[in-house]
Amino acid sequence: MRSFIEASVSGRVPAESFDELGVAILTYQAEHVPAYQRLLARSGRHPADGADIRALPAMPSEAFRLARIAAHPPSDDVVVFRTSGTTAAARGEQALSTTATYECSVIAWGRWALFFDEPKPLGAILLAPRDNPDSSLHFMLQRFAARFASSTHYMQTTATSPIGASALERVCEGAWRAGVPAIIMGTSFAFVHALDALGGRKLPLPRASRAMHTGGFKGRSREVSPSALRSQIAQTFALSENAVVGEYGMTELSSQRYEATLRAEQGLEMSSARQGVFVPPPWMRVVAVDPESLLPVAPGEPGILRFEDLANVDGALAIQTADRGRCSGGGVELMGRSPGALPRGCSLALEDLLENG
Repeated sequence: MRSFIEASVSGRVPAESFDELGVAILTYQAEHVPAYQRLLARSGRHPADGADIRALPAMPSEAFRLARIAAHPPSDDVVVFRTSGTTAAARGEQALSTTATYECSVIAWGRWALFFDEPKPLGAILLAPRDNPDSSLHFMLQRFAARFASSTHYMQTTATSPIGASALERVCEGAWRAGVPAIIMGTSFAFVHALDALGGRKLPLPRASRAMHTGGFKGRSREVSPSALRSQIAQTFALSENAVVGEYGMTELSSQRYEATLRAEQGLEMSSARQGVFVPPPWMRVVAVDPESLLPVAPGEPGILRFEDLANVDGALAIQTADRGRCSGGGVELMGRSPGALPRGCSLALEDLLENG
């Protein structure tokens, strides 16, 4: 899988196609992931029968809260990523026996969307705690800082530990005086905390700086629209709005999707380079499906999103969510979560998985 990623981002043809590698991974998961075995048994389909990936059932994202989805025993876990705990409900988990494939995916697509191959120094300002071991986002930010940044500053921004405006001012003013471009990264709500702390003050960053925000406002006291937040970040840090890049990730997945607006601003990308459109890497496919049948809808039509992530070797390659969206032109436009109960197709798949589990 790591060879596939490295070939994909370097412009070489991988030794195996997406489908060949995907069927091999799914066959492995069918043998070693008990929850997937049950799902396949109920569907009457199996990757060893030559079925194509799209015809095979996907693991409902809700299952990660209710069962262990892993091809290895807990004793082989090197890390367990967990969804954010905004309610008393069980948290979804992704258990990994190695972080090497996850890191390869994170670095390769992060470079594509945010870092390119720039030799110039880049400072990292992370709106995140210094240590949060079960957060996949925190793991990603740490790897970005270690790989791409010449200096790193962590800025604590939570509801219980709000950021101090003076601390952020010192960091941004230091970058400005040194003339070193910076990338400021964090959750959308962490940016809201930071902007609130500043109270309208501007902290211009040097030319070629950028920002990355991710996540929504689930379980939070207030919401800010993505367009309003992007505008506020751009104005506060003297960035163009195209240099404020949205990222869309899930704890249960090993690969991320990004807006391609920064690449477009640099003349590197033309297709799918719109705000609100997220581009998956070559080792991930996203398709919108009908909520009842779980069959693909026509390109550009709304549905609930199914992800096929080759980097998810340890658990479930295919994951069915209740997130609504549209897929066209190589990009994914998010439309929010399906209201109310789980869509019928997801609910039936979950029942199949949990029966006798």
